[in-house]
Amino acid sequence: MKISLITVTYNAEEFLESCLESVICQTYSDLEYIIVDGNSSDYTVNIIRKFENNVNQLLIEADAGIYDAMNKGLNLATGDIIGTLNADDFLADKDTISKIAETFSKYNTDIVYGNLNYVSRDKPSEIVRKWRSKIYSKNLFNWGWMPAHPTFYAKRELFKRYGNYQLNYGSAADYELMLRFMYKNNASARYLDELIVNMRVGGISNSSLKNRLNASTNDLKAMINNGIRFPYLAVCLKPIQKVVQFL
Repeated sequence: MKISLITVTYNAEEFLESCLESVICQTYSDLEYIIVDGNSSDYTVNIIRKFENNVNQLLIEADAGIYDAMNKGLNLATGDIIGTLNADDFLADKDTISKIAETFSKYNTDIVYGNLNYVSRDKPSEIVRKWRSKIYSKNLFNWGWMPAHPTFYAKRELFKRYGNYQLNYGSAADYELMLRFMYKNNASARYLDELIVNMRVGGISNSSLKNRLNASTNDLKAMINNGIRFPYLAVCLKPIQKVVQFL
């Protein structure tokens, strides 16, 4: 079973090396690593070149944002399973991809997702909050729940069947895609109760009140278009679902 992992970069020199090192040290052998860079003007590409023997495909060209770049990576991917890893983030340990592959094989599922730690940008050993997910039930989406997208791995055939990231949802494009696969089209999913990714704090959607409001508007649009039962209730509950992460 080949797993394709996609990292999108743009002026990502600050933390990129730790991201790449976390991929290179993986014990899983059938791993395809794809990097899509949006014409970085800093040392990002120089850093990637240092690890070029471990990068299977590198595309460098202008894009229309992170999800457009992810779609380019999806179009390059040849694996049976596809996941993403943000350039600021890093995989939890050297066996992470092996555990994901084992879960796909054992349960013959369409999707695997797991747990995530938010860590300090400058001190990655310092955990800011913990995202511990739940055993999957489709009904959870009606209460504002979602998997942590950086832990989300799906069969490539789902992207072929149901489409890639939709660019008209802004920073909620990942949420919309998971809704489309799991809720609207009933793809099977398995919760892997393991830490998958350490994610540095500072995401785009939470960087200001305006961005948070825009994200909620796009969340609501995604809910309505994918048939969530009570979308106005769900969009209010969605941020409340995250409160437990701080406890």
